[in-house]
Amino acid sequence: MISIGLTGWGDHPDVYSKVTVAKDKLFDYSGHFPVVELDTSFYAIPSIENVKKWCKDTPDNFQFVIKAYQGMTGHLRDELPFETKNDMFNAFRSCADTFKKHGKLAMVLVQFPPWFDCQRKNVQYIRYIKQQLTDYPIAIEFRNQTWYSPQTKEKTLQFLKEHQFIHTVCDEPQAGSGSVPFVPVATNNEVLLRIHGRNVHGWRNIGHGENWRKVRFLYDYNEEELQKLAEDIQLLETQVEHIYVLFNNNSGGHAAKNAKRLQQILRIEFGGLAPKQLGFFEE
Repeated sequence: MISIGLTGWGDHPDVYSKVTVAKDKLFDYSGHFPVVELDTSFYAIPSIENVKKWCKDTPDNFQFVIKAYQGMTGHLRDELPFETKNDMFNAFRSCADTFKKHGKLAMVLVQFPPWFDCQRKNVQYIRYIKQQLTDYPIAIEFRNQTWYSPQTKEKTLQFLKEHQFIHTVCDEPQAGSGSVPFVPVATNNEVLLRIHGRNVHGWRNIGHGENWRKVRFLYDYNEEELQKLAEDIQLLETQVEHIYVLFNNNSGGHAAKNAKRLQQILRIEFGGLAPKQLGFFEE
């Protein structure tokens, strides 16, 4: 099975009707794709009320990939907004449990920062994450090349396999130590493919302005690149039961278009989607 979706549902004009208001964007989104990455959970753990609403607003078989909170992954260098680490993980587990209760939890995505390199203390921390999130499928995404060096690549993949982690395969610019190569290898019966674009200049020169993310993920995949991605996905399909594909290249509004084209190339039809909404004057 192959599920294709996007990161977030709030910034994809191509999937909304002309009369859609903000609170209905998720419903419109779920008329096009069967899965979405909940990326706002990286910045703040969602309230249970919001999670229940999102589950209610989507079809029964719709799935969420929940991005782990930044305090859990080492991105947050300031003081945690929780009294203890246990409080932080308890809050996140309550969120994940609500998705799980509604049958809508695909996995928890744990994306580590570029400075999280391959060394003993970080391997131990990944084990700690496993202990804290033992009841959920966990996808691990690295952003440091040392995990895939010639000396460590096989050990990294074996470690993920032994601990039943889902390997996150990344398509992203090859721009030094803060990026990882495309390694289409599964370590579980599921695999996550995150497609970030190939904007090398934007990846290297993020700057410090408010719009650095827009620069970093500004990329439109061409037909040849999408055809090659489809070939890689078909090879991955021989290794696993389920592939989740998430497009994250939405700075210029390209993610939805690229995802739709990939779906066409793979000849996939998604069932059980929400009914698409029409504008007032559409037949």
